[in-house]
Amino acid sequence: MHKGRLEAFSDGVIAVIITIMVLELRAPHDGSLAALRPLISTFVCYLLSFVFVGIYWNNHHHLLQAAQKVNGAILWANMHLLFWLSLIPLVTAWMGENRFAPVPVAIYGVVLLFAGTAYYILARLLVKHHGEDSALARALGADFKGKISVAVYALAIPLALWQPWVALGLYVLIAIIWLVPDRRIETVIS
Repeated sequence: MHKGRLEAFSDGVIAVIITIMVLELRAPHDGSLAALRPLISTFVCYLLSFVFVGIYWNNHHHLLQAAQKVNGAILWANMHLLFWLSLIPLVTAWMGENRFAPVPVAIYGVVLLFAGTAYYILARLLVKHHGEDSALARALGADFKGKISVAVYALAIPLALWQPWVALGLYVLIAIIWLVPDRRIETVIS
């Protein structure tokens, strides 16, 4: 199967996810700067989630640029990833409105953990479909960043129940790791 519909559908879902997240930001009814203070935690959560969704979109785009074709298992793996990404607006709003309370921070981590796992599964299925000697397989290599991300999310979830700010710091650390440009796929497909 061609990959075009999978790319278009995924791009559309991710655009809707970002739209839903921004609609959760409510403008204050007061015109003073002080009126923005209660929105700080909501905005910080939005910013973090926007970065994560952007990272997933970027990596998904690169992953599919290196892929030539898809099959039914890949379509379902992609839906699995989109399911977890679609929960990001919910957990973002919950965490922001509750000012980084332990349970929302932990559940945010659960969604990130499952999204990371789903992305890893999608990447592995694409490698399997294209072959271990394919350009895609060479580009992904051992996928250290993917594996370490999942491990850090798994560590941060129980930690969030005890020290939510430390867990948030770990989430930010993973975002920073992924923001550092990874040229593996670009190099291989060039």
